[in-house]
Amino acid sequence: MPGTPHMTPEVAEDTASPNTVDQLLDALQHEVAVFARRAEQTRLGGLGPARNSMDRAAYLLLSRLDQAGPTGVKSLASGMGIDSSTVTRQVAPLVDSGLVDRAADPDDGRAVVLRLSARGSARLDEVRASRRKLITALTDGWTDEEREVFHGQLIRFNDAVARWQSAPGTPR
Repeated sequence: MPGTPHMTPEVAEDTASPNTVDQLLDALQHEVAVFARRAEQTRLGGLGPARNSMDRAAYLLLSRLDQAGPTGVKSLASGMGIDSSTVTRQVAPLVDSGLVDRAADPDDGRAVVLRLSARGSARLDEVRASRRKLITALTDGWTDEEREVFHGQLIRFNDAVARWQSAPGTPR
């Protein structure tokens, strides 16, 4: 928050009045809501010819397969924090378009192993390059350190959301 001195969470809890904490939390939740709306409106889909050429679900599935290598549906779903039926539904068009290869699991013929195809890898590289251009433009004027700090905080925030979503009995 501009003009707000940096405080560790411990210091903030000890010295900030409840009203100040509430104001900061209100401002934070507002900025998260604005970010979510703008991200959805623009789809933050990149710049250039590949702009908005791949939906979020496809991008995340292809990225996960690229990182994890050949993966079963259950493992892929678990790693992404979604259920197997969602993965099955979302991966079907990727298989149909040749971006993902689907094969029987050699260890369990009933299970399926998904693998990023060569075409899928090339397409993912193209979309990543486009999205990298957009992030470069959006963070123009930021130092590498500022980008790293933002990245770290965004990871921390996403991890907290994932933990909250997976907590037993969490109200939705």
